[in-house]
Amino acid sequence: MALFDLPLDELREYRSESVEPEDFDSFWSKTLEEARGHDLDARFEPVDAGLSTVEVYDVTFAGFGGQPVKGWLRLPAGATEPLPLVVEFIGYGGGRGLPHENLLWASTGRAHFMMDTRGQGSAWGAGGGTPDPVGAGPAYPGFMTRGIDAPENYYYRRVITDAVRAVEAARSHPLADAARTIALGVSQGGGLTVAVGGLVPDLAAIAPDVPFLCDFPRAATLTDRHPYREIGLYLKTHRGRTEDALRTLSYFDGVHFAARGRAPALFSAALEDQTCPPSTVFAAFNAWAHDEKAIEVYDFNDHEGGGPFHEAAKVNWLRAHA
Repeated sequence: MALFDLPLDELREYRSESVEPEDFDSFWSKTLEEARGHDLDARFEPVDAGLSTVEVYDVTFAGFGGQPVKGWLRLPAGATEPLPLVVEFIGYGGGRGLPHENLLWASTGRAHFMMDTRGQGSAWGAGGGTPDPVGAGPAYPGFMTRGIDAPENYYYRRVITDAVRAVEAARSHPLADAARTIALGVSQGGGLTVAVGGLVPDLAAIAPDVPFLCDFPRAATLTDRHPYREIGLYLKTHRGRTEDALRTLSYFDGVHFAARGRAPALFSAALEDQTCPPSTVFAAFNAWAHDEKAIEVYDFNDHEGGGPFHEAAKVNWLRAHA
């Protein structure tokens, strides 16, 4: 599809109409306090991946509810001193994959922690290994409406909590320099990056690409592409529940996390992106609170965004931060 959203000059001024809950901060403070009541129990088991330049560790840590979450830690072979740390979150439906994948960030001389996403890892890639043991009420197939009846029950409360705990787990490794921690990810991973950027106050930088989970009121009505379309299909059946659903989603909207962002940020958006429409990305970018922020715009791309071109941009941009 060609351009379908706002013109670029209007995108740069766009502000979301998502209403921030009055208890947004207390909701997340309580959620994270409860999670931290469980021992982090971060375990790093070496894996023989057949690689000579990168060492890989199979990681398990306690996420939401103390439930085990998997991940990979990749380190440049032979590292002996603490390294800048990249914590990466995965796109919708994907899992952490296999040990030999995703070697870019370790190849730049950084420690690279990739969090598995609970309940996902079966739609693309090489799979995941973290179940979601928490049940939910009626939901449209997918993850967007699981527990949408109340913020306390919503699926992404668990995933965002896992993401914050992933940063803490990664920082606990002796070869990770906590003061030089970067969060990044694409699509769902970008949305989780924005959330972590609003909840973890001392990151060195964040880099969310074409982020998902932003500006729910607009996204749910602008695009008919999944995953946002799951919300509309749920409400198509559950007539009259729009206000309640949007209230739940407001606790997880990247726009509100962005308003609390305290690190330099490099966003990306694609103007033909029907999965994460550019206005929803700009809603989070325009709300990002830190003064040092930039956004790369890919005029003729859909949800693939900048792809390897933007990877190169991130490598160059992050040199100044960690």
